[in-house]
Amino acid sequence: MPLLYDEEFFKVKKPSFNEVTFRIKKKESPLPPQTETEEIKKISQVEPGVGNTKDTREEEEENEDETYSSLNEDYNSSDSENESSSPQRRKDLSPGNIPSAAHVEAARRKRHLARTEADYLSLDVSNSPQGPQRRGSSDLESEDESETKNLDFAPKMRTLRQRMTEDMVSLGDGSSDDEAKWEEQQIKKAVKLSQEICDDASVRKYQPAKPKFDTSVSLPPVSLEIVKKRLTERITSLQDVHRAHQREYEKYMEDIESSKMSVQELEKSSDAALNYKFYRAMKTYIENLINCLNEKLNDINELEWAVNALLQQRAVRVSKRRQEELKDESAYIQHLTSGNDKPMKNRLEGDEKTQILEMCEHRRTCRRQAREQSGEGDHHEGLSSDEELTPTEVDEFQKSRDNVLEDSRKIFEDVHADFCDIRKILLKFQEWKEKLPDSYCDAYISFCLPKLLNPLIRVQLISWNPLENFTELEEMPWFRAIEEFSDAENVSESKRDDGHDKEVLPRVIEKTILPKITAFVKSVWDPLSTSQTKNLVQLCNNIFGKQILSKNESSRAREDLMNTVVLRMKKSVEEDVFIPLYPKSTVEDKSSLRSKFQERRFWSAVKLLSNVVLWDGIVQEDKVRDLGLSKLLNRYLLLNILNTPLGQDNIEKCNKVVACLPQRWFQDLKGGSTLPELLNFSQHLLQCARGLHRDNHSNETKEVLLLLVKIGALHIVEDFIEEHKLEHLKAMIGK
Repeated sequence: MPLLYDEEFFKVKKPSFNEVTFRIKKKESPLPPQTETEEIKKISQVEPGVGNTKDTREEEEENEDETYSSLNEDYNSSDSENESSSPQRRKDLSPGNIPSAAHVEAARRKRHLARTEADYLSLDVSNSPQGPQRRGSSDLESEDESETKNLDFAPKMRTLRQRMTEDMVSLGDGSSDDEAKWEEQQIKKAVKLSQEICDDASVRKYQPAKPKFDTSVSLPPVSLEIVKKRLTERITSLQDVHRAHQREYEKYMEDIESSKMSVQELEKSSDAALNYKFYRAMKTYIENLINCLNEKLNDINELEWAVNALLQQRAVRVSKRRQEELKDESAYIQHLTSGNDKPMKNRLEGDEKTQILEMCEHRRTCRRQAREQSGEGDHHEGLSSDEELTPTEVDEFQKSRDNVLEDSRKIFEDVHADFCDIRKILLKFQEWKEKLPDSYCDAYISFCLPKLLNPLIRVQLISWNPLENFTELEEMPWFRAIEEFSDAENVSESKRDDGHDKEVLPRVIEKTILPKITAFVKSVWDPLSTSQTKNLVQLCNNIFGKQILSKNESSRAREDLMNTVVLRMKKSVEEDVFIPLYPKSTVEDKSSLRSKFQERRFWSAVKLLSNVVLWDGIVQEDKVRDLGLSKLLNRYLLLNILNTPLGQDNIEKCNKVVACLPQRWFQDLKGGSTLPELLNFSQHLLQCARGLHRDNHSNETKEVLLLLVKIGALHIVEDFIEEHKLEHLKAMIGK
């Protein structure tokens, strides 16, 4: 790109005989002659630089101006032109136009002709015959303004390539003379000087000075160890850098994976509209379901209360009748065997009591006949439950129960299946769990479902009586539906699958089933009924033994159930056990009323003992032992056994009592002694064995000793064998 210069007057001092003034274009304001001379001297003293470096534009312009000043001085030292012949030249030398060699030669010839024909302006401005004289700068400026005309001599700065091309063309011109050679030499000098000045300035500006190596300085000695040490340090440093880069790389890779996961989550969450629609639909469904259940809850409570009331009334009727019959029979027997003929207070009252006793005897006769038909020969009066109702009472109870069940089937008649079918309700929540597992967990649905399903399960359990016909919980529809929901595989990718749905069924058992069983135990269960007790124990073993109950061992519902069972058995021991004590002479006759009545009451207490012991493993052992051994055996049964004459009847009673006791109680006994609650019973068995051995009843003696072994009284047996020299019986104690 050509450089633009502003116009200024530039004067070159020459001898007075060939002074000439030129006009040059320059960008900046001209320097005074003295400053220019100083700059030229500085440039001439600068050491030439080496290499191609970048220059600043101002330095290039100054150097080129100075170079052109010297060139103009050389070019015009011998000839000049007047102003009238300069327009074409100024045109040729205008900025951006570089004259070719032909133009330069033509101008040179033209000047030569002008000199020969004296058609030129003299360079001698003084017009005096004297030689040229040097003048001051002020005189030269005034003479230039008055006598000479400014010439537009210098064009815009040309490139080095253009100048070299012109130089080569000039050198190839055969008609060049000495003046041309001199001009070419001056041009070469100017170009070389300009280039050296520019290069040196740029090098000085952009390249720092290279330090010189001083050979006089001695370097420290270099050994292999030093080199090895420095290389090791260098390797260690590089390894540290590598490890840092490796950690940074791993961090970047983790960021990439995290970003990918975020992108996937964002892509999955892009269905915000669909999720919102699902949430709205689920919210509406749950609100309608809750409203429906709240609407039906009063009817469910009424029907459930009605069924429980029917069962409770029947149980109270049976218990009350048994206690009244016990009192009446005891009073009747006492009256007949008292030996005095006291008149009845009221004949009518006596007739009613007699009728009640006759009905009680009739029920016993019917049960005896049924046992004989079924082949049960080894049975005692009192072991069977006297809980039969009259046909009229049975019909009334069944009719009322059927009405309640019919009403229970009509509760959800007007309700869509989606709001009353447990399986369909759970499918709704299963869909929620599979589609949006995180929100499902955040809503704690697993904790809410047991309470939500409670009314629906209670409706299905209105006809359920675990005391009569035992039914496995696994066979019930609601149980299977919840079990399928709990065992359903979670196909979602959520990391929050913590298995709370597996606790839905145990919580339903704990919140719904156990309270219902507790209500049956409290108001319906008869501990004297062996069938009811076996069904209830089997149900509890099914719940607790198969780990259907929640993993929380300190279940409040379970504790309430066990406490209710203990209280109900304690109440039965206090109210239903009655064994009268008669003189031995009056009970020796087995056909007498007193003997029969006492035997019935004894075997009824034995039956209660067996029912109490059935709870071993469910109820705490200390409570079972307290009820069965301390209260029943030692307080009631043992007294009757002690009053029973020594013989087969006494052995049979003792054998029946020992058969009721669980063998688990005697497995971990140490020291050869039995349970503390059985010490009195063991002493009675020892007395029986001694009496039988004294009467030479060896078989009966061995049988009694076996009973002592079963209850863990090994020391007593061992002492008895040593005392009576019964070496053949040591095998029964393991010796």
